[in-house]
Parts: sequence; structure tokens; C-alpha cells
Amino acid sequence: MKILGVGMNYAAHNKELHDSLLKREDPVIFTKPDSALLTGDRPFFVPDGTQRCDYETELVVRINRLGKCIPERFAHRYYDEVTVGIDFTARDWQQRLRDEGLPWELCKGFDGSAAVGQWVPLAEVAGEGGVQDLHFHLEINGSVVQRGHTADMMHSVDRIVSYVSRFFTLKTGDIIFTGTPAGVGPVHLDDHLEGFLEGRRVLKFNVK
Repeated sequence: MKILGVGMNYAAHNKELHDSLLKREDPVIFTKPDSALLTGDRPFFVPDGTQRCDYETELVVRINRLGKCIPERFAHRYYDEVTVGIDFTARDWQQRLRDEGLPWELCKGFDGSAAVGQWVPLAEVAGEGGVQDLHFHLEINGSVVQRGHTADMMHSVDRIVSYVSRFFTLKTGDIIFTGTPAGVGPVHLDDHLEGFLEGRRVLKFNVK
């Protein structure tokens, strides 16, 4: 099982972190190891050594069949379940790695850094707009801290699936984090996080 992530896929988030609204020609892709997966309402443990660990709330899709070099027009056939996930990022580590021109795996791929909610059949939550018309949000301790709408993606889900399949053979069970909108921020000990997809709570856990 692979965990793939997409960076800088919402213009407003790019502006808040990088002071840029630039749309890259191709999606920015990174990976997380399978040990990063956090499911089943298990608590998230802030890694030792980071002074700021940020939540990044995202729509996550799960691959349902084997695929390689998938044409974009057929990409919708390769997923039929979605959920909300948190791509945790050790922001201070990320800045240091970026300054030194190093890869991001340490700040993005540590244990538990890929929290994934309950899977929902896409047909149950998507309207006529399909996967590109889904609303999601994150609440911390009962207050909304981040909202997203998949229509605001710079690269669509089908574009992402098609693009990554050029480099990685997609297999049943692989998951793709599709990018975070504006509003990221730090978590703190004893925070309670809840993720919602079209008003349906699909994710909940505590920070330890």
C-alpha cells in the first residue's frame, strides 16, 4: 500500500505559505511510508523534537484497481471511495529541509503523519459535480479551523491520478492525499480533531 501526497494544490494555501499564486504545470508529488498511516480513531502523537506540528486537512481518495499510465479521461474509474485525512507536517523541520535543499520525507513521513478517516462511497456524497464539488472541514475542540472545496483545486483528482500513474503503478488500496486549502495551523497536546465531508463526520482522534 502506497501513500501519495500532493503539495501546493490550492492557490490560497500557496499564498499563505509561499506568498505565491503560481500554478505549476504538473502536480507536486511526495510519498509517505505505510508506517505513517493513522486510522481507527487512534491518537496522534506529536513527534519529539518539533516545535510546530501543523494539520493539513485534505480530501483523500482510495485506488480500487491496478493501473499504469492511466489516461485522464479514464481516471475516475480507478477510485470510488473518499474520506477526509490530515497530512501532518513538522513545519519547523520542513523549513530547515527546504533551506538546505533536502527532501521532505522527515517532516512529512514520520509515524502517524497520515491520519485517514472512514471511507465513504463517492456516490453517497457527490452530486452532479462529482469529486470536484465536495466540501470538507476540520474542527478542533469543537471550533472550525479549516474549510475546503474540491472545486478550488489547481489540479483535479483525475489529473492527479493520471499523472502519478505515469511514475508509480497504482494498486488496489493505495491512497492519495489531494492537497490542503488555506487555514493550516498547529496542533497542541490534548486537542480533539474531527474531520467532516459534506457535513458527515468521518474522522476523529486526540493529540497526545
